[in-house]
Amino acid sequence: MSRLSAAVFLLGAIFLGGSDTLAQSDSDVYNRIEELHGDAAGFDQPLRQLVLAMRSGDAETIAGLAEYPLTVKANGESYDVESAEDFVDNFDNLVTPETRKVVGRQQYEDLFVNSDGIMLAGGAVWMGAICEDNACEASHWAIIAINN
Repeated sequence: MSRLSAAVFLLGAIFLGGSDTLAQSDSDVYNRIEELHGDAAGFDQPLRQLVLAMRSGDAETIAGLAEYPLTVKANGESYDVESAEDFVDNFDNLVTPETRKVVGRQQYEDLFVNSDGIMLAGGAVWMGAICEDNACEASHWAIIAINN
């Protein structure tokens, strides 16, 4: 295959390959959240709080946005953080400066949404809709994993 043919093939694959390979708009992300999880409108405030808290290193706010026990991967280890108090007490070891930096720059259109939840900053943080009852008639958005 010539270089020109290969280039044309790759461009075709990108344009026909689906939304995962193309830039997405805010409305694309919103619609995907709504389709897979519902309450896309309710995701906005927790996302904004998390991004601002990561920028400023506000451990209390981040801890308040998490669902416990919370799995945190840091320093080559995996930790099950049992409470917001444990999270705040160990914040500097649980959330690296690099994770704070990349999550603090998160843009809505760059979120990745799948059936597991919403991925921020290339997987540094995952958020999900947490059911508040067995019928899941009510839910809230929370951090469900941190991967430094």
